[in-house]
Amino acid sequence: MNAIIKAKLEILPNESGCYIMKDRQGTIIYVGKAKVLKNRVRSYFTGSHDGKTARLVSEIEDFEYIVTSSDLEALILELNLIKLHDPKYNVKLTDDKTYPYIKITNERYPRIITTRKVKKDKAKYFGPYPNAYAANETRKLLDRLYPLRKCTHLPNQVCLYYHLGQCLAPCVKDIEKQVYDEMIDEISKFLNGGVEEIKQDLQQKMIDAAENLEFERAKEFRDLIAHIDQIMEKQKIVTDDLSNRDVFGYAVEKGWMCVQVFFVRQGKLIERDVSIFPIYNEPEEEFLTFVGRFYEQPHHLLPKEIFVPKSIDVTILQKLLDVKVVTPKRGSKKELVDLAMKNAEIAIHEKFQLIERQEERTVGACEALAEAMQIPLPLRIEAFDNSHMHGADPVSAMVVFIDGKPAKKEYRKYKTREAAKHDDYGAMQEVIRRRYTRVLRENLPLPDLILIDGGKGQMEVAREVIEDELGLVIPIAGLAKDEKHNTSQLLFGTPPEVVPLKRTSDGFYLLQRVQDEVHRFAITFLRQQHQTNAITSVLDGIEGVGPKRKQQLMKHFGSVKKIREASELQLQESGVPAKLAEVIYRHFHEVPLNKE
Repeated sequence: MNAIIKAKLEILPNESGCYIMKDRQGTIIYVGKAKVLKNRVRSYFTGSHDGKTARLVSEIEDFEYIVTSSDLEALILELNLIKLHDPKYNVKLTDDKTYPYIKITNERYPRIITTRKVKKDKAKYFGPYPNAYAANETRKLLDRLYPLRKCTHLPNQVCLYYHLGQCLAPCVKDIEKQVYDEMIDEISKFLNGGVEEIKQDLQQKMIDAAENLEFERAKEFRDLIAHIDQIMEKQKIVTDDLSNRDVFGYAVEKGWMCVQVFFVRQGKLIERDVSIFPIYNEPEEEFLTFVGRFYEQPHHLLPKEIFVPKSIDVTILQKLLDVKVVTPKRGSKKELVDLAMKNAEIAIHEKFQLIERQEERTVGACEALAEAMQIPLPLRIEAFDNSHMHGADPVSAMVVFIDGKPAKKEYRKYKTREAAKHDDYGAMQEVIRRRYTRVLRENLPLPDLILIDGGKGQMEVAREVIEDELGLVIPIAGLAKDEKHNTSQLLFGTPPEVVPLKRTSDGFYLLQRVQDEVHRFAITFLRQQHQTNAITSVLDGIEGVGPKRKQQLMKHFGSVKKIREASELQLQESGVPAKLAEVIYRHFHEVPLNKE
């Protein structure tokens, strides 16, 4: 614990609020809330913690806090800060699963459609549905029941739907808004559970049609009633009423939380959502944060009612979400919450070993490296490799691993500009200089460890740039390979020495992945460059063939060999004008061009 943290801990207030944890680069890595800031923040720096909380604490170099007037205000502030800063240790809602909804569009003449995108467009959305089939079948039923517009764009004349009685033909008639409003109210009632009223109305219409000897019409009503029963009775009724609600349950084990959400629509359990994530705060506090963020997702619409376990403060959630939040005490509703809790316990128990193993191979591997090399935890690793084709087309590549996993958006490619051909040391020095000069200039995050694909010579030229030129203090290690081009040794120190690592350890496995990845990335870039340069050299000197034309030819044919073998007609099919196609063909076949 550094002096700044120690001093701040002494003056923490006994009030509710949010705390913001930062690493040594000033990056916000965790945001939390507390009923009593002094007690909660101090707990991070006292006593022992499990592995993941210990990792969080080991990265904290400073913290800030914001006092709030209530627990609800603290929760709202926490949600806003997480959304703004996206801290690495807060819950990541990465579930990109979307559910189908029925949408009544917000147009002068509304339509009913199915969609997976919920937008803030003043339309009405109903769902979610368990699958696209259920949503589409319900929509088709509504299309038959209510004559709303079917066309995306209004035509100039009536269509078949009008003659079938399934559209009022707003394309040629002026339909009053009230007519559509009444239909939309009925559809909303139907989708919110008013199925029986609709069925009774259809049954009466069927009887009336039969009494008037309109037997075909009566049969249509009978078929509609049967269709409603077929669609609506496929899901098991799990509650006595037909309200739409979400049911939450959670379980905690070894510092991880599993939250299960059951979607109950019209009294039927149609779908569930499962999330498992590490927590660093009290479970009840983490649960409140999760629910708040859950409904920030556009595809998670608020139902009329939410069920939560008895340990949760329903008052805070009701004020936050502006929806009814209940803790059922008995009956089928309590059984639903118990079922969600039981499923959460089963899920976290079954998946915990897998999660634990993944942690060992990622962040755990970083810890193993830190221990073996006696350096701070290397959560950000940047690795470099040079490559060339017999001295031609020299390139370099850098890959980034964060928390033991590749961060591909941060990979970088380099064409060496200054280093001479075959000068591997010069190329490495140039690329290291270009990379970290830019990092300093643009205030980008510095790595905790730099890995060089090579031995002592490459390490030394990298050290000269990092330490002597730029004045940075970053551990630099070398990755040596054996005669089979496999990762063999980790070199570190001054002078470099072999770091003893078991070849079966997670730390060594991480080094292998990093070295293989940077080599793959460099070789891929080299082949691209070589191919581009080969095209350039082959097509150079042909009048009318510039850079864009070269790219066009390569995209169409895929290789220089196929361009050489192409006929004039095939060249024209690639988009080349006839005269230029003749020039290219004669260039490769050494046939003199006829000039008139």
